[in-house]
Formats: sequence, C-alpha cells, structure tokens
Amino acid sequence: MYESGAFVAEHLEPVAAAQVQPNGVDLTAEAVLEQREPGRIGTDGKTIGERERVEADEGVFSLSPGGYILQYAETISIPEDHVGFLYPRSSLMRNSCMLNTAVWDAGYTGKGEGLLEVHHDVEIERGARVAQLVLADAEHADTYDGSYQGERVE
Repeated sequence: MYESGAFVAEHLEPVAAAQVQPNGVDLTAEAVLEQREPGRIGTDGKTIGERERVEADEGVFSLSPGGYILQYAETISIPEDHVGFLYPRSSLMRNSCMLNTAVWDAGYTGKGEGLLEVHHDVEIERGARVAQLVLADAEHADTYDGSYQGERVE
C-alpha cells in the first residue's frame, strides 16, 4: 500500500506545503552535473566518473540534449518497513525530458540524484519541482547500509 503525501512529507526536509501532493512529495532541483570521465561498475565495486557542475545563470540551468545528473535539494529518510520510488513530474516529460531513478531502500538517508535525459533544449530553475517521491509498505530482512548512505548530507 502506498502512503499519503502527508506521511511522505514527515520523512523529508526541508519541505514546503506546495510540495505535498495527495500520494507523495515533490522533490526540487538543487544542482545539475555532467559526467566528464568514465565510471566503472564491476563485481568488486564501483567507481563514479568525475562530474562537473553545470552553471546556473541567475538560478536557471539551460540544458541542451544529452544526459545529466540531477541532484535533489531535500534530505530523504526512507523509514523502516517502506520502500521509496521516485517518478518524474509530467511537466518534464511534456518538455521532452525523462528522469531515471532507482529503488530507495528502507533505512536510506541522503540527498539523492537521478539521471536526467534531455531530448530538446530546456531550462530548469533551481528549486523547481521535478520529481515525486512515493513510499510503499515493504517487508525486508535488513535496512540500507551501502556506500550512498548519508550522501550530500552535512
């Protein structure tokens, strides 16, 4: 069963009332990065390739077609007995963009990121709502304790 937006809002910070939806909470854009060096995913671990920030002119990211890493502004804490799913807002798709994400396991805390695919020039303002986080009840044997735990949290 999916939780209400009010429940999801209890597990994010900061969150404004306008971000809370009936079935989830909108996440906002904090930064956009371009990967500049190759990464590696192997059986013995992973290496994330070097990435460079895209400059925001007066708070607006002007993006040409290509792949970008979109970093969210909110700190998320996935509660035990839940799993998080992140979906793009329809306004991204209506502007020829797609946001790819992964499952957010129980126990994860951090400021996540997703792969933003841009198929036509687009401008995204820092702080704009770009995705919606939903939480579902989930049974699990353990909680998240991976290398991304606490990412970008000061």
